[in-house]
Amino acid sequence: MTDTLAAEQYRNGVDTQQLFGTLDAINGDASLARFQFRVSNRWIDGSHNRSTIQGFYGAGQEDESRREPFVIDAGEPAVLLGHDHGANPAEALLHALAACLTTSIVYVAAARKVKLTSVESTLQGEMDVRGCLGLSDEVRNGFERVNVTFSVTGEASPEQLREVVARARARSAVYDMVSNGVPVSVEVITE
Repeated sequence: MTDTLAAEQYRNGVDTQQLFGTLDAINGDASLARFQFRVSNRWIDGSHNRSTIQGFYGAGQEDESRREPFVIDAGEPAVLLGHDHGANPAEALLHALAACLTTSIVYVAAARKVKLTSVESTLQGEMDVRGCLGLSDEVRNGFERVNVTFSVTGEASPEQLREVVARARARSAVYDMVSNGVPVSVEVITE
């Protein structure tokens, strides 16, 4: 494979042949689009809890490619009765949003033949904790607003880069879940 072909196949670290092959496969068989992601969480002490992430279902089968689970600890800062064992759940949500938007930007840019140089973001979630602390039924439990700022550079005009970000926002799964909500069911098993 020549260097030029390799450069065309891999853009922004994305194998564009695989990207378009995946899109074609799913377009040809919609059942391949069904995914189920899973997280298991266990309380440790106080606000400290730990999630493990490993297997998932996707592309018509159970995926077992991850040899080791990803482990994410969560906690709260001292001011919210924790001991900083990890980011708090609201911060983890901001991370998920930033990560999904960033990945979407990289994939959209690769598909549109835009070479990126840098993608950085800052997210701020505004929250009044009186709601989640049970001090006021008038205050929402979660974020009132989330502000996202991207700094994107690459081999494209500012207008093209803005179009890439707009398309990525339109296709980001986590952005959709955060901005439109998603039904959540909660079951309780006691022993």
